Amino acid sequence: MDNLFYKQPSHLIGISIWFFILRHLPTHHRSLIALSTMLMLSGYGNAQTTTTAPGAALKPVLKPSSALQEVVPPSALNNPTTFVFGNSITGRPDIDTKIEGNAELRRAGTVIKADKIEYNSLTDKATAEGKVKLNRFGDVYEGTLLDLKVDSFTGFFSQPRFTLLKNDGKGEGERIEFLDEKRSIITNASYSTCKRYPGPEWLPDWVLKAASLNIDTDADVGLAKDASLTFKGLSVPLPAISFPLSNKRKSGWLAPTYATDNINGVEISAPYYVNIAPNRDATLYPSISSKRGLNLGGEFRYLEDNYNGQFRADVMPDDPLRNSIRWGLAGQHLQRYDTRVGSVGLNLNVNRVSDDNYWRDFPRATTSLTQRLLATDAALSLDKDDYSIGLRLSKWQTLQDVTAPIIPPYDRLPQLTARYGKNNVSGFDFSISGDYTKFSSDTGLTKQANASRAMVVAQVSRPWVTPGWFFTPILQLHATKYQFDSPLSDGT
Repeated sequence: MDNLFYKQPSHLIGISIWFFILRHLPTHHRSLIALSTMLMLSGYGNAQTTTTAPGAALKPVLKPSSALQEVVPPSALNNPTTFVFGNSITGRPDIDTKIEGNAELRRAGTVIKADKIEYNSLTDKATAEGKVKLNRFGDVYEGTLLDLKVDSFTGFFSQPRFTLLKNDGKGEGERIEFLDEKRSIITNASYSTCKRYPGPEWLPDWVLKAASLNIDTDADVGLAKDASLTFKGLSVPLPAISFPLSNKRKSGWLAPTYATDNINGVEISAPYYVNIAPNRDATLYPSISSKRGLNLGGEFRYLEDNYNGQFRADVMPDDPLRNSIRWGLAGQHLQRYDTRVGSVGLNLNVNRVSDDNYWRDFPRATTSLTQRLLATDAALSLDKDDYSIGLRLSKWQTLQDVTAPIIPPYDRLPQLTARYGKNNVSGFDFSISGDYTKFSSDTGLTKQANASRAMVVAQVSRPWVTPGWFFTPILQLHATKYQFDSPLSDGT
């Protein structure tokens, strides 16, 4: 379900620092900054190109299988039994143990490998030196020195390199403090989820560096303090940034946008993403313009088994350049239910704005392909076996310009359709369909009368189909009737 949503925002960013950055950087750098941060803030994981790295050969990729995953039963987790292996093992029973040469210590969920391991049974502390590797439920840490209380998973790791299982996040640091099995703090850390390609010249597309990186696998959140985000060599300083440790979405600020023109002036928007549920989310779009003032926008999306849709609304309470309230509404709803009488479908498409100048003043606010022709449609249908009926209401909003007027299209208020068809009746296919539509528009602009149309099409066909050829003769009968509200004019 999550994959159907393209947004995956994540972090809480101080907006004030963004305003400061955007204000003091050259214009051509601003778009790069927004792009680089969005890749991180969106939670897309691998910020990478689709091209293969130079010198890297295409190889088959193994798919993970749950059958290969080691599952530790709860009984084993509660059992403190510890297993040790090595070239040389010395010590005192139930007190301390020293393993040298290919040393290995195992306990349910935890594996420590090193050149030398010393383990104290009384304090449950393991000290590992040399080429140390720690695996804790799939999270892997490598470094030079490990001091760890195995059961409580508290201690430290010097010069660690790590890989997190949930999102394949990779990084390194000066020191990592294990607070417990779910939380840790890494000092002078670097972090990225970019896929690593073979070769010494590989560099991640983006990397997050921080003086302190807090990892909380229980809350599924990472928090970097005194950080900087580097994308393709362009670095952006950040006071603090949080991000998810998996592919889950997270509420938080999106990358702000900046625009300027001679009509609106300087405009800054700071979107905020709200993760409501796995199949619902919302995005708030507050923005401020130096010449028009405050604009409040929001988008709501939902996805269910039988229906889905999204709606966006924008409201500017007071536009000093037009001396009026400005607003826009756009949305779509698709729905289908199976009932005893048949399959019922409902389609709704809404596009409305406050005035004729909206398309000119807010060109980025509408999703319509025709900015001055905005369609609003509602369609209800019923399908069962060989018949179908439908009702459609369609109305256009035409945004007029006195210098370039548009003849508005006809509204359909309403349009009724029906069809009945039967296939393979003694080798013949039959169908009959009807359509009644009431066309209406502003006759002062169209200079034509409104009208209604009734149309019936009857059809019979006889298909001959073989593996090598087919032939289908068709006989149709058309009947159409128009009824005008007034006599037709010559358009003058």
